[in-house]
Amino acid sequence: MVLIIEDDENINSLLCNILRRSGYEVETAVNGWDGYELAMNHEYSLILMDLMLPMKSGEEILRELRVKKNTPVIVLSAKNAVNNRIELLRLGADDFICKPFDIDEVVLRIDAVLRRTEGTQTVLTFKDMRVDKTSKRVFVCNNEVCCTAMEYAILETMLSNPNKIFSKRNLFENITGEEYVSDENTMNVHISNLRKKIAQITDESYIQTVYGMGYRLEN
Repeated sequence: MVLIIEDDENINSLLCNILRRSGYEVETAVNGWDGYELAMNHEYSLILMDLMLPMKSGEEILRELRVKKNTPVIVLSAKNAVNNRIELLRLGADDFICKPFDIDEVVLRIDAVLRRTEGTQTVLTFKDMRVDKTSKRVFVCNNEVCCTAMEYAILETMLSNPNKIFSKRNLFENITGEEYVSDENTMNVHISNLRKKIAQITDESYIQTVYGMGYRLEN
């Protein structure tokens, strides 16, 4: 999930539409205070943020965010002076994009930052699901889902590759490192059990069956 904090509603809408078409889940805020509240109280894969925001500046958000979180942040700004960029990097920004920007560059920069930080992220999120890689715990809508080791591994693998379709063989071999024995029911049972456990908490669907191909996260 990417959080966009941008007060220009046209730019906000443009970024939102482009990122969704590129396969990202997106949440948005149009002022600094709402953006700060979302950033501090939810887990995001990345934050894309303007500096000149009403109610709370991007610099303030970044400074306070870094006290508690290491969520990757890309700053969008018309302030292109070298000293401004250096100061933002010192505050903890992961990248800087100058306005006006090329939308393709924004997507490429997001992809690059996420590739760079993927190995250091300990929390994976999708919709209202949170997978904590350190504690090996899964939460949906802030309710813990009691998973078996295999069920947890399925979710961690899928959330680490949110746009990928996994065949049963691919999913099994990614998790176990062993050769897949063609037992059609094994992965079906694990997926079915996960769906039942999630359904006890929310009506939202998380795992989609792609017929003839396998499974993927359901957008």
